Formats: sequence, structure tokens, C-alpha cells
Amino acid sequence: MMSFPQRQPLLGASDPPPAVVIREGARAEFLLIGDHAGNAIPSSLDGFGVTASDLARHIAWDIGVRTLGEALSAELDATFICQSFSRLVIDCNRDPRSPSSIVESSDGTPIPGNVGLVADAREERRAAIHEPYHRAIATALSRRRAHGARPILVALHSFTPGLDGTARPWQLGLLHDEGDTTLTRALLHRLRQETHLRVGDNEPYRMDGTDYTVPRHAYPTAEPYLEVEFRQDLLRDRENARLWANRFAGWLRDAMALL
Repeated sequence: MMSFPQRQPLLGASDPPPAVVIREGARAEFLLIGDHAGNAIPSSLDGFGVTASDLARHIAWDIGVRTLGEALSAELDATFICQSFSRLVIDCNRDPRSPSSIVESSDGTPIPGNVGLVADAREERRAAIHEPYHRAIATALSRRRAHGARPILVALHSFTPGLDGTARPWQLGLLHDEGDTTLTRALLHRLRQETHLRVGDNEPYRMDGTDYTVPRHAYPTAEPYLEVEFRQDLLRDRENARLWANRFAGWLRDAMALL
């Protein structure tokens, strides 16, 4: 009988888990998430073709979000669930059925490991990375509901200070569309009292049909949510990330008091 070598699984023993859960038993109603907090590449994708310098850029992850989320988790006593792998492997804030979930280039940089990817390989990334991450979020939200809480999903992102030669003046941006936007609007009201801040209302991005996480987990249950963008130069090191976590936690508490 002819035998064939078994194909190596996408994730191996040396790879991190797709979803990292920090402060799993935290009591706060907030559930912090980081769709693009990691920039790991699975060990099996040895020929992915992206340089270490590119993996450190905004195309590969949301710079500073992992440290920000950990600091906010401590400030708020809130669970933080973050994704380990680079958005270049699969974008967990995109519908996995969409071509935009696995791109062949990003901001002018080719991604060789994604070129001509067959359907089975795309499905493997969805099953190994995308779905376990979203399952962890769904489980955490369900656990809170089972204890009588109304959870609040807080999606943390960061944006590059400039794109295509255009500077982005906002320090923070709040994205919103459908669902329960009461907390988003209360936080916008609170942030506008900080005269030194320039806060984007659906800027530098809009929440639209490309977003996946908040629509999947917050819209169906009509629970309040936040999708927050921090400019990446504000999170350039641990000290600054912790400073902004402290500030944001205070603003968030103030906004909650307005509801």
C-alpha cells in the first residue's frame, strides 16, 4: 500500500494560542478585545515572505494594543482577549469568507505567502486562528450573561499617524454604526470636554461593512459596545501605553456615569 506524507498542521507546539485570555475571572462588565494585537506567523508558514521589519509595521498588527489592553485590564479589572497572529495571516476583524480577510498586499507591500492561496488553505487559517478567537469572545460574553450581567464589548485598535502622505491629527477615534451606541455617544461627549484632545467620530476609519467582530458579537444582542482607535505614536512604549490606559479608564468611568 502506498503511503503519503502527512501535511504539517498550520499551528505547531511552538506557536502561541490563537486567543490569549488575560484576567479570565475578572468581574467588570467590560470585555476588552484586541483583534490585531499580535504579529506572530505560524511556524509552518516558514516561507511566508514578509520581513521582520514589515512584521513590526502597522500592516502586520495594531502597534501598542497588546500593552494597552493589558494595562486597561488591570485598571478596570476586566478580561482582555487578544489575538496572537498577524492580521496578514488572517484578519480576525474581517468576515473569513471575504477576500479582504487574507490579503495579497498591504499598503503597497506584497505578501507572498498569501498569493494564490487555495480554498483549503484559507479554511485551515479560519479554523485554526479566526474561529477559536471568536469562540473565546463568545464564551466570555455568554458567561457574563449567565451571571446576570449585561456585558460591554470594548474593541481596541490603533492607527498609524500618517497614511499615503496624509497626517492624521486625531489622538483617538470612536467607531460606531448599528446596535446600541449609547455608551459610544456618552464617551464622545466626555472626550470633547478634553480640549487638548482631537477625537475622531468615525475617523480615521468608519465602522462599515468591513468590520466583523463588533457586528458579530454585539449587534445581535443589542448590547452596548465601543470600538476605539488610538494613534500609534501615543503607544510607542510601555510607559505611554499605561498612561493612556489610565486616562482612558477614567474617561470610560465618567461616560458610564452619564448613562
